[in-house]
Amino acid sequence: MGEAINEQSFDLTPLLKVLEEYKNQKGAVIPILQRTQEIYGYLPKPILQEISKRMKIPISRLQGVATFYAQFHLKRRGRHLIRVCDGTACHVRGATKMVDVISEQFQTPPGGNSPDYKYCLEIVYCVGSCGLAPVVMVDDKVLGNVDVKKLERYIKNLT
Repeated sequence: MGEAINEQSFDLTPLLKVLEEYKNQKGAVIPILQRTQEIYGYLPKPILQEISKRMKIPISRLQGVATFYAQFHLKRRGRHLIRVCDGTACHVRGATKMVDVISEQFQTPPGGNSPDYKYCLEIVYCVGSCGLAPVVMVDDKVLGNVDVKKLERYIKNLT
């Protein structure tokens, strides 16, 4: 295994490769954070501190960028992101039932994670597919005209 940070067991090997790739590039904060989040699933504080130290970027700048852009997450999230649309068309066609099923069957509260961090549930207010309402996005896949049974089956089959 590669070099690790003691507090929590984060393998630094993939991070060091990213930092090496961007070491001489000015203004590379966003791509560094994007690649780091791809590796760890979120931006843990010890990893941000490591980036700060090795790249000589103030931690305040890293945190400022990470909190400004909605794409970055400072808290651990589930492996599979489930986004239930609750815009008008989806709401009218049963989005609330979808949220209830995911919350109960998979122990994943809205805005939270399942205890095993397999799932993360978010409620969003438009995914631009109103004609397919109700819509649920699982990772990058759009499920349209979804019903409770179809959604349960799909989520249970995720690895």
